[in-house]
Amino acid sequence: MASGVDPAHLPADPADGAPPAGPTDQQELSLSFPELPRLELDDLLAQLVERAQEVVATQGRLRGLLRANQAIIGDLALPVLLRRIVEAARTLVGARYAALGVIAPDGHLAEFVHLGMPTDAVERIGHLPEGKGLLGALIDDPRPIRLRQITADERSSGFPAGHPPMHSFLGVPIRVRDIVFGNLYLSESTKGEFSAEDEELAAALAATAGMVIDNARLFEVAGARQDWLRASGEITRELLSGEADDAVRPLRLIAEHCREVARAKIVTVVLPVPGAEELQVEVAVGPFEGDLTGVRVPLDRSLSGRVFASRVPLRVTSPDDPSLGAVTSGELDVGPVMVLPLLGSEKVHGVLTAARDRGRAAFTEEDLDMAAGFANQASVAIELAAARTEQQRVAMLDDRDRIAADLHDHVIQRLFGTGLSLHGIAATLSPGQPKERLMAAVGDIDGTISQIRTTIYQLGQAADPDRGLRGRLLDVVIDLTPTLAFDPAVRFAGVLEGTVPDEVADDLVAVLREALTNAARHAQARSATVSVTAGSGLVTLVVADDGHGIDWALTRRSGLANLRRRAEQHDGELEIRAVEPHGTELRWSARIS
Repeated sequence: MASGVDPAHLPADPADGAPPAGPTDQQELSLSFPELPRLELDDLLAQLVERAQEVVATQGRLRGLLRANQAIIGDLALPVLLRRIVEAARTLVGARYAALGVIAPDGHLAEFVHLGMPTDAVERIGHLPEGKGLLGALIDDPRPIRLRQITADERSSGFPAGHPPMHSFLGVPIRVRDIVFGNLYLSESTKGEFSAEDEELAAALAATAGMVIDNARLFEVAGARQDWLRASGEITRELLSGEADDAVRPLRLIAEHCREVARAKIVTVVLPVPGAEELQVEVAVGPFEGDLTGVRVPLDRSLSGRVFASRVPLRVTSPDDPSLGAVTSGELDVGPVMVLPLLGSEKVHGVLTAARDRGRAAFTEEDLDMAAGFANQASVAIELAAARTEQQRVAMLDDRDRIAADLHDHVIQRLFGTGLSLHGIAATLSPGQPKERLMAAVGDIDGTISQIRTTIYQLGQAADPDRGLRGRLLDVVIDLTPTLAFDPAVRFAGVLEGTVPDEVADDLVAVLREALTNAARHAQARSATVSVTAGSGLVTLVVADDGHGIDWALTRRSGLANLRRRAEQHDGELEIRAVEPHGTELRWSARIS
């Protein structure tokens, strides 16, 4: 054909009667599609579903992380915050057990906040972890640790008796300003093991927790600074408004406020011992304070002495220093300690020491700085109170001097003049009752003048710390006045100062104290007179009272026998006699030349 096509190769036309094309006996017809495109489409759909599930799961985890972050930023109280962090981490990664360990300055765990552990298991275990094994490994090398099986790791030290079984483990550090604050521990994943995504989520939560903890600590420091300032103001107000004659009260106020604000177990105030290279605990507040009061420590071999000499505050994290004898006793177990000098304007008044329980958080640099400022303010308050007391004392002495001068220059002179006038009138009278009455009045005036002179002398004693024999005898009378419930009358005659030897003076003071004590305890007297006379080589003490009389059985007791022995040692004697209508007179004498 012109077309060049072989008709034999054309399909037969059915109209031509040729049989249609189809399978023969040796060939069958097969209809099928290629497998490869369908498989690729199935794989793509499966991958798409898997990626969608991953996106949903990731979105769920991110939402969980967001909720966890929101949960831990809602409070600035550090104890509450730590527990919220543990709760959020446990929920976020799906763990049965969760804990947060706060690292102490010595590398151990200062605090351990945990969740998920049954109460009975906690009681069986006893003490909390100290930071060994895997916990210690995370402390030594603060990088995340993720394990499928805890016991398979060579750093694991096993579990204590009563501890529930744990298999999977995840630990991440919590950093605060590039300093490891603590570690977050998670165990027993609800999925069987912790994944890399769990580690990333825990690390992200730990980063947020570090910032929140830093804010909480700054908030705590600000609150603590406010507490220290408030304590300083209260001490100043109390010292300036309180009693001025109590030297221990200001120190106790300082110790009590320091113990409260520093959250310390025991606080002591030590003062230098005059004439000795030692410090003595003057005030102690806390357990066993009675055992600590009065304890002495050397200046050159004690932490308190070091601070007293250097005037620089110190803190220690361990109580094992042998120089802490001023804050420990046999039964008192303490931990972190800070020692602060009580700096005055010109000298160091003493040393303030605060100690916490063993295992408690150590004092920080901020704690030391704030407490040192408090100690300095307290020292200034002490000096202000002392200055006010001295001002009041000077004013009182001025009043006494003025009263004494008025008594001497006006009252005594007028009485003396009146006595002379009466004596002159009596000299013109003939013997009889009028003359005797005038002379009796003159005698009364002389006695009144003598009493006024004694009063003048008493007023002047406060200005002279070295009172001499008269001052010592008056001190005895003043000391026993509350016991007697009345003021004894005191009279002096003759020169005592410089004429009575010291050993006789000591015995004279002791005899007066014994005599007035007996009058108060046994005689039930309502009045008494004390007369001390020096002259003719003797010093004589006469104590008379209006009590119910002497119990002569007392004369055989050791008290009065002692008085007699004291008199005989100085070639003197003791005489006790009853006074009519009732009362007792004790006369004691000693030779002075």
